[in-house]
Amino acid sequence: MIPGGGQPDMQQLLQQAQKMQQDLAAAQQELAETPVEGSAGGGLVKATVTGSGELQGLVIDPKAVDPEDTETLADLVVAAVRDANHAAQEIQQEKLGPLAQGLGGMPGLPF
Repeated sequence: MIPGGGQPDMQQLLQQAQKMQQDLAAAQQELAETPVEGSAGGGLVKATVTGSGELQGLVIDPKAVDPEDTETLADLVVAAVRDANHAAQEIQQEKLGPLAQGLGGMPGLPF
């Protein structure tokens, strides 16, 4: 039997919510420290972002550099960063998705 006339134990719910928030914060911190790589042009341009999507590094193979065609190089850079960000989003969903779903299942929380 649930105490309080059928109402869930608010103290227990608050503790669960606080634990989930702590787990979420820890997962976000882990993502911020996790390097994720993306590439374009068959590896001619490689971008490294954090799991939270912050650009950390960019490596350009000298073969990709043509002073007469900087547009292609720019396109490769954009594509490599997008590739890395896409990989970072997948990691975010993998790590944060279950936590966000857990928070969404709690009554009274706006998730």
